[in-house]
Order: sequence, then structure tokens, then C-alpha cells
Amino acid sequence: MFNTSSIELSAGALRNNLRFIRKLLNPGVRLCSIVKGNAYGHGLAEFARMAMNEGVDYFGVHAAEEAYQLKKHIPDLPDLFIMGAIDDQGVDWAVGEGVEFSVFDFERLHTALEAAKRHNTPAIIHIEMETGMKRTGFDFSQIPELCEILQTNRTHLTFQGLFTHFAGAENQANHFRIIAQIEAYGRARQEFAERGFNPRYHHTSCSAGLLNYPETQGNMVRIGIIQYGFWPSRETHIRFCGDTDNSPDLLKRIIRWKSHVMSVSVVSKGSFIGYGTSYLAHKRMTIAIIPIGYSHGYSRNLSNVGSVLIHGKTAQVVGTVNMNSLTVDITAIENVKKGDEVVLIGRQNGKVITVNSFSEQSNLLNYELLARLPVFIPREVTT
Repeated sequence: MFNTSSIELSAGALRNNLRFIRKLLNPGVRLCSIVKGNAYGHGLAEFARMAMNEGVDYFGVHAAEEAYQLKKHIPDLPDLFIMGAIDDQGVDWAVGEGVEFSVFDFERLHTALEAAKRHNTPAIIHIEMETGMKRTGFDFSQIPELCEILQTNRTHLTFQGLFTHFAGAENQANHFRIIAQIEAYGRARQEFAERGFNPRYHHTSCSAGLLNYPETQGNMVRIGIIQYGFWPSRETHIRFCGDTDNSPDLLKRIIRWKSHVMSVSVVSKGSFIGYGTSYLAHKRMTIAIIPIGYSHGYSRNLSNVGSVLIHGKTAQVVGTVNMNSLTVDITAIENVKKGDEVVLIGRQNGKVITVNSFSEQSNLLNYELLARLPVFIPREVTT
């Protein structure tokens, strides 16, 4: 009622994507659905509920805040794993709630141990190894000290998982780094095993890892971008679907973002449109104002290059994308009026605007564009 745009989430598209993913998994490999970044812009609780209806029973988030919001909105949420940011208070909450979380340094390990003793319940931890990403994780040389702490505190620390994160498995240019990481992780896993520790899960694969290095599945995979219908990279897409316009896409986009025409007007030839002088009308033009701007996640980088769909036809953005509105050229589209549907991402009358096309126009990753979609935009699930 009060919103200038809304997002539709297709349950059918998710069903298709999960079917594709599950066909790639070896027997017994568990799927952890990654819903960080507000479920890559799709809506944290809305997407998680939809995924649960499709049989997903394990979710991964980046931060304790996301885990808290999920538990708040979905009390019957199944297994949950915090992969990254969590402060001392968050650790205490996670231990009390039985939420799993990553441990990548001794400070967090001791915080987890103290919380487990307070709650008289084990902290369920996944130990992260630094294998070449150079971000977070224990070094190989720290394994003996780690094992000593784990051995001494078996009743307080549940060693749930051993994992690492690949540094760019979506691109062949990173192949040498990924191979080195695979080998480093293998050495770490063997070292833990020789010291008597075999965690329930060993996991390294994200979407790109599963697609490009299927041998790294372990017994759990952390799947993000492909469950939403997007490929980690163009080269991965080509490998699976081919490089022709007629090749069927094995993944289906879940998201459809739509708004409406706020006003229609005519500008004369030689007039500048919008702020500044970035667009000069080269002819008499009809324009439409759409109440969406960069505060809604529609990047300012799409000024004069982005496009939307109206009446199933493409309308180019003209002038600078503002905080709360953008202007499009509707000169060639007949009978556009106030209130008409505008599609920013998705299909309309057989035509499509993809997030990938945004990326090509603005030099932004589709991950980044999706994650910029604000929480306040209402989401609803469709069939």
C-alpha cells in the first residue's frame, strides 16, 4: 500500500534450482543453504520459509544478527550455522540457543568454552582453517594446540565441522590457488584425524566449488548464489549451458522486482533531463518517472545505461538515477499511463531484464546488486 516497489519470489524457480543442485551432490552430502546478505537480497525470512517448504533443513548466515532475526521470525527453524561475525554476547546467545558457529582464532574458542560452561551445554563449533584465502582461520601449525583444548574440553565443545573458504573457485584464473587450498585442507583434515578428531562435517565447497571442483564436496556443501538462479561466473555458465543465445539455462531466477509509473510528461528537443547535464534530449521525447532510486538498491551507476520493462518493451534510463526516482524514455511505447507496472528485474510479457544485464552495464557483480536491495521492500512468494 505504502511501498513504491515490491519483490516476488518464485517457489517454482527455487524448486528447479534445488533439483539441479541435488543432482550434483554425492550420496549423503548435506546441503547448507546460505542466506547471508538478506538471502542475497531476496529476503531472509521469506526465502528461508520458502526453502523449508522445499525440504531444506540447514541454513548458513554470516553474522549473529542474521541468525537472531531468523530464529525470531521462524521459531521452528532447523539447523543454523553462523559462518563469520559474532561477538562475545552473540557467542553466549548462540550456545544457549544451540546455534552452530565458526571458530577461527583462540580468543573465540575460549569465549565459546566459557559460554558452554555457563549454560552447561556444549558449544557447537566449526573450526575454520586458513588455506590460502588470507582472511580468517587457524594456521596448520596451530592444530596441536587446538586439539589439546578440544581433548581437554570434550564435554563443553562439540567439534561439528572443519572447513575452509576457496579464494575464487568461480574463475579458472584462480585454479592454482584453489588446488593449493584443496591440498592444504586435506593435510589439515588428516592431521586432525591422526590426533583422534573426525568432525561430523568437513566442508569446503560453495556454489562455485560444487560446480567447478565437484571432488571437494566433502559431506556438506554451502550453497548460495546458484540456489537463487544465478551462476557464479560467466565461464561457469558457459561450461554448463553453452555459449549460444538459444541454449536453455539450467537455473531459473527466483526474483522479480517491480514498481509502477509515477508520472508521464513530454520534454522538448534540446532539454536536459534530470540533475545536471548528463542527458540532452536529441528529439521531442515522452518520459516516465519511476519512484525507485539508489536508496532502493537501483545503482547510480545505471544512469543513462540501465533499462526497465513497460508493456513488455524496453525503456532506457535517461539522466542520473536519483536517490528516490529514475527517468525512462517511453517515446516508442504507446499508451503508458500513471500506475502501469514497471519491471526492474524479471519478466514481463515475454521480455526479461536480468541482474546479469545490470552487471554488464554497471561493472558490478550480480551478488552486489542483489545484496543492495533493501530490507524494507516487501517480498511475497508466488508459485
